Amino acid sequence: MAVRAAVLPAIGSPLEITGIDLPDPGPGQVRVRLAAAGVCHSDLSLSDGTMRVPVPAVLGHEGAGTVVSVGEGVAHVAPGDGVVLNWAPSCGACHACSLGEVWLCADALTGAAAVYARTTDGTDLHPGLNVAAFAEETVVSASCVLPVPDGVPLTDAALLGCAVLTGYGAVHHSARVRQGETVAVFGVGGVGLSALQAARIAGASKIVAVDVSAEKEELARAAGATDYVVASDTTAREIRGLTGKQGVDVAVECAGRAVTIRTAWDSTRRGGRTTVVGIGGKDQQVTFNALEIFHWGRTLSGCVYGNSDPARDLPVLAGHIRAGRLDLSALVTEHISLDGIPAAFENMLAGRGGRALVVF
Repeated sequence: MAVRAAVLPAIGSPLEITGIDLPDPGPGQVRVRLAAAGVCHSDLSLSDGTMRVPVPAVLGHEGAGTVVSVGEGVAHVAPGDGVVLNWAPSCGACHACSLGEVWLCADALTGAAAVYARTTDGTDLHPGLNVAAFAEETVVSASCVLPVPDGVPLTDAALLGCAVLTGYGAVHHSARVRQGETVAVFGVGGVGLSALQAARIAGASKIVAVDVSAEKEELARAAGATDYVVASDTTAREIRGLTGKQGVDVAVECAGRAVTIRTAWDSTRRGGRTTVVGIGGKDQQVTFNALEIFHWGRTLSGCVYGNSDPARDLPVLAGHIRAGRLDLSALVTEHISLDGIPAAFENMLAGRGGRALVVF
């Protein structure tokens, strides 16, 4: 059965909205009809080669939908169930999984190398980041689907698959923000907006949002920012000025750029913590001198998928949603069709908007 999908024919090429042929689910697989898919900056990074994927591929890794059919051996979901797609399923057997660090699973992306579908002319297709959510339907490993928690609308649930798990996890699992601490979030996209809400939930006393666009201030304040700084050469100085010349306790960098990472580091107090969530290219070099590392006593850490375990964290996030503490709809600045994804990429490059959500 043919479905429409956004296909990346080659690295650096424009997406092509075209028909693809999906097989029936085999053993251990699930077919899902997408309700919605978020357009994440990581999809842009995959399309331009910052992150490498086998091509041709169907991109999209943040989605939710309804189970259409299941293959042999699948018991945790059934046709008609609402599910969240998990682009980084853990194997449970590698060294990282044995340590409980499932977000670092060595085998999380092995499925992305497989052929999962074909174009209508017979060309093999790979599932970008395992789940190929930029399509009306997809076929994924059963390990890539989790039941949608009770009380979460199916369309909103798409955001749980990446933006919210990443932004919330960066604040709660990586940076471990404590009540009363001060926080700066660099980059007010889908992940950054999630991090701002997470900092508010954690009880941060001051939450500074930083972005290149002055137009995002209203979005940032609605998510929990108490202060807003338009990025410039004086950003670190402005943040220290907002915190009694000390700097924030925690900086969360969501842009993946060398200059932003360095500024986030410079914005934290002596002994503070900087968590890098953004995915930058290999050419983005960040430099520090040995004396400042000693003097400032700061911690700089990477953060993959919010250091999250989706099976553990989705019920927690659902509790915040039901209680009104976490507003998923506030992350979305436009609803689009599949055909709108290229324009959404352009908006991200220009620093416009929050999360664009493909609604099927």
